[in-house]
Amino acid sequence: MRPAYDLINMSRIDPHIAESLVHAKCLAALSLLRVAALALLRTAARSLLPLLPVLMPLTATPSRAAAPAAAYPNRPIRMIVPYGAGGNADILSRLVGGRMAEAFGQTLVIDNRPGASGMLGSELAARAAPDGYTLLWVANGHATNPVFMKKMPFDTARDLASVSLTSSTPMLLVVTNSLPADNMKALITLAKSRPGQFNYATSGNGSPNNLAGELLNMMAGMTLTHVTYKSTPQATTDVIGGHVHSAMASVTSVLPHVRAGKLKALGTTGPKRSALAPDVPAIAETVPGYQAAIWNGLIVPGATPRAIIALLNQVVVQQLKQPDMRDRFATLGAEILSSTPAEFDAFIRAEMAKWEKVIKASGMRMN
Repeated sequence: MRPAYDLINMSRIDPHIAESLVHAKCLAALSLLRVAALALLRTAARSLLPLLPVLMPLTATPSRAAAPAAAYPNRPIRMIVPYGAGGNADILSRLVGGRMAEAFGQTLVIDNRPGASGMLGSELAARAAPDGYTLLWVANGHATNPVFMKKMPFDTARDLASVSLTSSTPMLLVVTNSLPADNMKALITLAKSRPGQFNYATSGNGSPNNLAGELLNMMAGMTLTHVTYKSTPQATTDVIGGHVHSAMASVTSVLPHVRAGKLKALGTTGPKRSALAPDVPAIAETVPGYQAAIWNGLIVPGATPRAIIALLNQVVVQQLKQPDMRDRFATLGAEILSSTPAEFDAFIRAEMAKWEKVIKASGMRMN
């Protein structure tokens, strides 16, 4: 017979069986240790849980996220410009965007998204995350598109929030040299004497230039027929050639032709004379209360935190106050304007109300 199992005296047990017994005892011991260790950990966790709110602030690694004002911005910012590269709106946006990048110490990328009278870029911004990292550079279309369009893809008031106005650029009414009118009063008298026989050109239906022309018609009681061109240079060429009687265009685009004697300048559309053409009267000097301009401003997605909007406004206003910025804007025919977010909101509402009357009275439609 084989010797009986003896857990005390292993010499009496078969060597192979003894090895198996030792292995089994080790596994059992390890299992007991694991169970005991888990029980201790559970007990320790339960006892430390109430202390976590106290311990975490002491042990957490300090970060910029702990201070909201310091945390923004901590990555590149995108400014959507819903117009083509190279135009006044694009150039002005780059001037402001560049200064904002310097002030924030962060990259600011200009993202040109032209199309549908600015609607493509505006919709993209309206649907972007409201975290302050998407900005939108806007112009007159921001206030007039909701009037022209029966159904908007977004709610302007709800989905977008104002930061600040940035600039206002007057336009210039020029006429062909052969037209027997050397000032606004003479033009109005001529147009009233021969209704519908004279015209004016712009770069598109529903454009700020077109709106300015129709407002002049209404306030002066005359009728200049609108002629649409694909671009301002094309329109200007035809006015110089005498194929069209007049044009409403930006000061910088037509003033060189005026200086060269190819066109006659009758009036600027701002409330006062332009610094670029102080010798040209404001139309308001003949038609009291007349005012129209191409304006620009900065907005963000509607749910952007108010603290971020306030910070953006502060930076934009500070940069616009710099003397060199005023000079650079002036070379583009633009006058610097800045505002609080609330003032910009009120301005947009006033623009919508003003141009809605003109659009409905003239029956104009957007391209």
